[in-house]
Amino acid sequence: MNIEGSRMGAEESLKDRIEALAPWFHNMNLGGMWTAPDHFLGDYPNVKFKRFEPHLPADLRGKSVLDIGCNAGFYSIEMKRRGADRVVGIDSDERYLAQAQLASETLGYSNLEFRNLSVYDVGALGETFDVVIFMGVLYHLRHPLLALDLIHEHVARDILIFQSMQRGSDQVAELQEDYPFEEREIFYDTGYPKLHFVEREYATDWTNWWVPNRACAEAMLRASGFSIETRAEDEVYICRRAEMPYAQWQAGAVYPAKGTN
Repeated sequence: MNIEGSRMGAEESLKDRIEALAPWFHNMNLGGMWTAPDHFLGDYPNVKFKRFEPHLPADLRGKSVLDIGCNAGFYSIEMKRRGADRVVGIDSDERYLAQAQLASETLGYSNLEFRNLSVYDVGALGETFDVVIFMGVLYHLRHPLLALDLIHEHVARDILIFQSMQRGSDQVAELQEDYPFEEREIFYDTGYPKLHFVEREYATDWTNWWVPNRACAEAMLRASGFSIETRAEDEVYICRRAEMPYAQWQAGAVYPAKGTN
């Protein structure tokens, strides 16, 4: 086979591999072929990444990164491009992991690690990471606050890059430390933290369970021990690991029942 024929054969083989792993949620250019050319969000997630990229460390040499819910590996690859020494992507979907493996190898980043783990299993990694990416996962979880607690307890060493879909008010109310039992009006304030429960489906996706408003997303981060450094984009936060609040309760990741009746 001549050189031109070999090139065409390789392109056809890559095209077959991309199609065999469809559908893709990450629209990525692999060897001149887009993985999701008809994506309803267009050049996604790159178009979103470009909006908050300037807020990230430009040089990650000597750093380790954990990408939770890595999907097809877009953010894992971007962190490797910034020079991260070690990047581990985890997901509980084997097809996404296969997509991530293909994407990383095609783009020349075959030294990334991908493992089948859920966010609830992060303790099994047995190590902490300088940067933890937790984007587009929270609203797919039945137990979102538990997930943030586990990240804080087991894997976050310094930076958390967090994103969640948000719905409802964009306002953030200034709240008191405590309210008397008789106080009811505060719960009607549009800027009060609210976590909307999706009983059936939202956007034809049964895995959408909880959707916070802005105040709730920020409150959940603080409650799990993350200090918000920057609201880098409408739904993206750059955080630092801090002390878990209410440590005197010895809450850890699973809070004890404290009934009042």
